[in-house]
Amino acid sequence: MEGLELVCFQLITFAGEAKSAYMNAIQKAKLGCYEEAENLIQEGNAAFLNAHKVHAELIQKEAAEEETIVPNILLIHAEDQLMGTETCKIMVGELIDAYKRIDALEKKSI
Repeated sequence: MEGLELVCFQLITFAGEAKSAYMNAIQKAKLGCYEEAENLIQEGNAAFLNAHKVHAELIQKEAAEEETIVPNILLIHAEDQLMGTETCKIMVGELIDAYKRIDALEKKSI
């Protein structure tokens, strides 16, 4: 495996690791384990940053005309995974905030 194929699999792997951590964070927040959820968010952010770096290198190579990128189904899938993970990251933050508010309201009403 080399070149573009390797980059695609790196993107898919890092994005998958990030998304998995984000989804696990939701489950921890749902149980009220906010510190564990935050740790998982940080883990996800580290994996997402790795994916972003790989993606940026790919774009820089094409912009510098070092490499002409010919889109293929694997690259499209990798890009889709990266964008889906970014959306997941945003939504997880919102959901965790909502769980915190719900917990605070429930404690207030007791």
